[in-house]
Amino acid sequence: MQGYIHQLESFGCADGPGSRFIIFFAGCPLRCKFCHNPDTWDIKKGKLYDTDQLIKEALSCKSYWGKKGGITVSGGEPLFQIDFLLELFTKAKEKGINTCIDTSGGCFTQEGEWFEKFQKLMEVTDILLMDIKHVDEEEHIKLTGHTGKNIRQMFLYLDKINKPIWIRQVLTPGITDSEEYLTKTRDFIRTLHNVKRVEVLPYHGLGIMKYKELGIEYPLKDTPSPTEESVAQAKKILECDSYTEWKN
Repeated sequence: MQGYIHQLESFGCADGPGSRFIIFFAGCPLRCKFCHNPDTWDIKKGKLYDTDQLIKEALSCKSYWGKKGGITVSGGEPLFQIDFLLELFTKAKEKGINTCIDTSGGCFTQEGEWFEKFQKLMEVTDILLMDIKHVDEEEHIKLTGHTGKNIRQMFLYLDKINKPIWIRQVLTPGITDSEEYLTKTRDFIRTLHNVKRVEVLPYHGLGIMKYKELGIEYPLKDTPSPTEESVAQAKKILECDSYTEWKN
């Protein structure tokens, strides 16, 4: 089976436990205003790979992984190509490779054939990295162009099956950094029992050149990066220091 891949990164240390071989999938249903990879949105702009190619590429980097490392799929949105991802991770587990999905959850549904495939995918997935784009539904739609209802359902389902997750909050001034929203996010995280790590990712505008190259207006061009103080405050409110499993 072939899938559309944006790029490969042989060594990553911030995308799951240990050192990781990262596969960036092409295609994404969300249009997050802070996205720094708009070049991943169009699936057809990716390069076709088959699963055996990717496993071979990953294993060539295995000596760097240590005890914790493995493969992380990111994007774009890996769940946008669930058939290809299921075959890839099935083969990865046959090789004893640790598997991690970095996902927005935007594709998630608990209905039909897709959910059946997702259930099988979770059997060969060790951990997921999930963003909380925005805790408020109306603000979520404004920020991403997509409902957050199915994403919250995905969080609850992963909690139900006790699948380990890391949660990441992009801290964007004027959008996600208020004490009200951060407190609501914290309260939601407290309802989950499968959270192994909580991270705050400071917003940055480093992807603005990609928007210019693609002829797309960058919606947050006047938004500054958060201050060190606001990042520290967000980490305190979200109780990041309480989640210490899998700290690299």
